[in-house]
Amino acid sequence: MAEFDVDLAAARVAEQAERTGQEAAARFARSGPVVGKAEAAGVTVEVAPGGLLTGLTLTRAALRSGSEALAGNIVELSRRATRRAGDRMHQVLAPVLEPEQLAELGYEPLRPDDPDYDDPDDYYGHGELP
Repeated sequence: MAEFDVDLAAARVAEQAERTGQEAAARFARSGPVVGKAEAAGVTVEVAPGGLLTGLTLTRAALRSGSEALAGNIVELSRRATRRAGDRMHQVLAPVLEPEQLAELGYEPLRPDDPDYDDPDDYYGHGELP
């Protein structure tokens, strides 16, 4: 029976993790901030992957729609923006992580026929996808 060298195996895993981290960092440097954005009816929402709100813009018209309608619009746009941020994160990391790893992290690609799909060719000024 062959002997298993735990130290060698651990060193290989650490080396692979370091290389993957460097590749991911280079892709983020080229892509710029990874965010999702959605807008409708005078409301613009921007979120980081995972849904952390990073920007909210309201027009006067949006404020006149009433608090319940405004809140519902913000929640729906936040959901759409979160899906878009996950799609963008998936695009950035797909070359360095396995599809199963991306899915475990919650980063799913959106299909062009998905209503939340945001064409990366029309992306709004946050750097080009690598």
